[in-house]
Amino acid sequence: MSPVLAGVLQLLALIAALALAYVPLGNHLARVYSSGRHLRAEKWIYKAIGADPNAGMRWPAYLRGVLAFSAAGVFFLYALQRLQGHLPGSLGFRSIDPDQAFNTAASFVTNTNWQSYYGEQAMGHVVQTAGLAVQNFVSAAVGMAVAVALVRGFARSRTGELGNFWSDLVRGVVRVLLPGAVIAAIVLVACGVIQNFSGIHEVGQFLGGSQQWNGGAVASQEAVKELGTNGGGYFNANSAHPFENPTPFTNLFEIFLMLVIPVALTRTFGVMVGSVRQGYAILATMATIWVGFVALMMWTEFQHHGPALDIAGGAMEGKETRIGVGASSIFAVSTTLTSTGAVDSFHSSFTGLGGGITLLGMQLGEIAPGGTGSGLYGMLVMAVIAVFVAGLMVGRTPEYLGKRIGVRQIKFAALYILITPALVLVLTAAAMALPTPGHSMTNAGAHGFSEILYAYTSAANNNGSAFAGLNADTQWFNTTLGLAMLLGRFLPMVFVLALAGSLAGQRPVPATAGTLRTEKPLFAGLLVGAIIVITGLTYFPALALGPLAEGLAT
Repeated sequence: MSPVLAGVLQLLALIAALALAYVPLGNHLARVYSSGRHLRAEKWIYKAIGADPNAGMRWPAYLRGVLAFSAAGVFFLYALQRLQGHLPGSLGFRSIDPDQAFNTAASFVTNTNWQSYYGEQAMGHVVQTAGLAVQNFVSAAVGMAVAVALVRGFARSRTGELGNFWSDLVRGVVRVLLPGAVIAAIVLVACGVIQNFSGIHEVGQFLGGSQQWNGGAVASQEAVKELGTNGGGYFNANSAHPFENPTPFTNLFEIFLMLVIPVALTRTFGVMVGSVRQGYAILATMATIWVGFVALMMWTEFQHHGPALDIAGGAMEGKETRIGVGASSIFAVSTTLTSTGAVDSFHSSFTGLGGGITLLGMQLGEIAPGGTGSGLYGMLVMAVIAVFVAGLMVGRTPEYLGKRIGVRQIKFAALYILITPALVLVLTAAAMALPTPGHSMTNAGAHGFSEILYAYTSAANNNGSAFAGLNADTQWFNTTLGLAMLLGRFLPMVFVLALAGSLAGQRPVPATAGTLRTEKPLFAGLLVGAIIVITGLTYFPALALGPLAEGLAT
């Protein structure tokens, strides 16, 4: 079988699996966030934290819950890392330095999972399981809670209440992420992913020296890492490591895990607003972008420029032979079009244009299908922009799902789409202008610029993957990337929840003959165009200096 055909067949199998899970999982998520019942375990949690799950929250109160919970998470994870050297199960590793501890705490609480350390050489079992793995669950649940709050803003009328953050958070963990991760971990263990608490072992003599490996609760963390679009690896090689991703099947299964909840949330959106066709329109937009990116990535990585690539069946540098070019291309696109950031290949070794595709996927806002929760609310904000543009074309007040998109709503949407590019471009410019940050680049010219642009794009968009040619373990990068993660996560949430509150307080507007039909293919096409145009106008100069210059020169 040719490598191209193998890649296409894996793509078709992945699409089929997502199609089978779409309706049942989407309906389940709608029931989870619409139910009036609380499970016994959930009641115990509410009692322990002193929360009233039945109290309705307006958007400022909902936002305070998000920010307070996340701030507590940053503090706890920072303290756990600083105390690691004094904790049992540390495997002899020392406590983490202050700047790196801040970076890692910000990273995992914001669902970014950027790692400026070697996982198997820095973090012991306690930090990995009680700190990082816990944040893999709750940070994903926070994203889903904010997405559901925005959906309620569209679904409700003449009320400012968006639900209860604590109820949404707990339900996301207990009813969705925890059972899903348990099932996924069992599958991964059965396929060869390790799951233990063993210490450090010497595994042989190589070139006069020994190599050491430590075990860990890898399968359980790998499961929620992908299911919650987190991406942080137990080992430095991430999903390219055979202990995390041993076979082509586990590779495809992990891609499925990172896509399944963001895809299913479009069904949840349709059910909760009372029109599943609206959900299909959002899904069609996401699918169009995702399939287009996969096709482009396969084309750039499979094209042959000489006998070496011809024999290898594509650009194999930086890719695992057990996975191949096709599966690596699907993984790279899926991890950068979501907020996962896990990698099964070396993105810096992709072709110039291939590396540009991974960059562009994040710069779209990671909305196709995006992160767990963040993909849906990001796409809905873009839908508000698209409706506004359509209204300008015909001279009519724009409406979406029976809600008028006025000055207040468009301001919130505009601020949402501006904050992340501002962080990326300002911080990239600062790093290139100052003398010290440039010392971290291992490549000069366009590729070196791409390393820094990729780092800040990944951080501000809460992705977490890296070009990996950049030495990011410095005080400058640990601090600025940590700030980019925090601001890139929580400032957009402010505008999303403010938008949700303004929509929930409106009276519904009845549809007329002049109302734009947002469930039709025409609107999906308009939405795709708006996303590409906005991103292109924002990032094209930076892309031209980096991956485009490199790709056109080779």
